Amino acid sequence: MKIAIYGSGAVGGYFGARLASGGSDVQFVARGDNLAAMRERGLDVESVFGDVQLEPAAYGVTDDPASIGPSDMVLFTVKSYDTDAAAASLAPLLHARTAVISLQNGIDNEERIAAQIGTEHVLGGAAFLFAHRAGPGHIRHTGGPARIVFGEMDGQRSDRAEAFLAECERAGIAADITPDVHVALWSKFVFLCAQAGLTAATREPIGVIRETPETAALFRRVMEEIAALGRAEGVALPEDLVARQLEFAASLEFHGRSSMYDDMVAGRPMELEALLGEVVRRGLRAGVATPVSEILYGVLLPTAHDPARERSVTRTPAQ
Repeated sequence: MKIAIYGSGAVGGYFGARLASGGSDVQFVARGDNLAAMRERGLDVESVFGDVQLEPAAYGVTDDPASIGPSDMVLFTVKSYDTDAAAASLAPLLHARTAVISLQNGIDNEERIAAQIGTEHVLGGAAFLFAHRAGPGHIRHTGGPARIVFGEMDGQRSDRAEAFLAECERAGIAADITPDVHVALWSKFVFLCAQAGLTAATREPIGVIRETPETAALFRRVMEEIAALGRAEGVALPEDLVARQLEFAASLEFHGRSSMYDDMVAGRPMELEALLGEVVRRGLRAGVATPVSEILYGVLLPTAHDPARERSVTRTPAQ
């Protein structure tokens, strides 16, 4: 398969590097200092599962999707607040059967991508990875299963999904095709909102959160709120989802935080609107109470420079 990685940060850089090291034809879309470093020095991945160092000759990298041309698979890994703009530039990467898999945070990216390129191209996906960009051309993977779950939006098991699964297996990436991608997206969303919200709000790692009874109780309550919201929207989430996610949290490295925390302390834009902001808005529409999520959203909002909110909210001077 010819695979394009649209967005070469932590998620795109990690999985793209694994695929390229496994022999896949990988082309990256990058920008700024990351693009320059990947062209000049290569791509380095520090990982708890083994490091990968790729020379520039091992892949292609550009800031112009048209120079890559039609691809069989596109891993779409930009930040959620860049979804609309990035999806609008996907056309040069598409042929009739191209699959675009979103591996982003949030639960509405697939709809937004489909609005730009058509539903026939879009697959849903969830990446389970704790990683960050340590510098230009340098990804640091610190924990988590480094796993991908993906599937067609209608639940069919397609040839293109099977082909990408084979590419992942050849590269040593843990991957599965799911028969219900909506369940997969919401299952991750339930955990991520709690983990991101509380590591950012407390400035503490997951180990401190789970070992502080009062804070651990908030972690559970956020997940219970969002699971109830998903079920109210018709998603068939398993009844033991929260219990399973608590087990997952207990298995994580003590020092683990979240990309929202990393972005906050680095002064970068945060994905607050795609996570807790989305919970609050959907809860209000569905009549589902989300009090702890609302508090976390309100606590983090003053420090969150989130382009999604900047574009959607018109501020007026105080009277």
